[in-house]
Amino acid sequence: MEAEVYLSTLKVQEMNKQLELANNELESFSYSVSHDLRAPLRAVDGFSKAVLEDYGTQMPEECRRQLEIIRGNAQKMGRLIDDLLAFSRLSRMPLNKQKILTQPLVAAVWNELAAEREGREVAFDLAELPDCHGDPVLLRQVWINLLSNALKYSQRRERTEISVGCLSDGGQHVFFVRDNGAGFDMRFVHKLFGVFQRLHRAEDYAGTGVGLAIVQRIIHRHGGRIWAEATLDKGASFFFTLAEKPSS
Repeated sequence: MEAEVYLSTLKVQEMNKQLELANNELESFSYSVSHDLRAPLRAVDGFSKAVLEDYGTQMPEECRRQLEIIRGNAQKMGRLIDDLLAFSRLSRMPLNKQKILTQPLVAAVWNELAAEREGREVAFDLAELPDCHGDPVLLRQVWINLLSNALKYSQRRERTEISVGCLSDGGQHVFFVRDNGAGFDMRFVHKLFGVFQRLHRAEDYAGTGVGLAIVQRIIHRHGGRIWAEATLDKGASFFFTLAEKPSS
């Protein structure tokens, strides 16, 4: 029996070493992506901007247009790198769980998104939300991503309608964000939370296709689940749960 316990302990130690090695390699890769890829992108964007500023008036319209496309794609790649790094770090970040006052958190996030609704008619309904237990930084990102998506995909409506609330399912809190935007075809809902998976054309709605994957990773790390319901051109609803605080 002692021999079996000893062998089991050795196996666990070996697995921990392999996991630590894998994490170190991933950290090294993330560092390389962050520094080695961003530098040439900054150069492409910076020199393109300089050429436009110094010689733009002397260029044919087509040349200026192509330089703007170069700049736009360099900036998009930079945002994509940032989102991928954020996604990869989520698995390694320790959770700093504590009591969160959900209502003021969501209200603060909505205020921060004021620029995204500027010049639009937006109706926002924030129902009473129960407090929860989790990492405030990560859950703040969940609300930012979900509310930003709701604003983005409803931008073509004359009047945007977004509501946030909480339902009870067997005693468990189910938070939701609902909008009256573009919606999506439920036949493709399985693609919704995948990295780089988009259910709308990039030309119609900007984004990197990583935001919902980040939301799902955060919710899963909190022991919860997330899902969506929608009708094409009639809006979408996103629901998520969080693990309850363990009893002391």
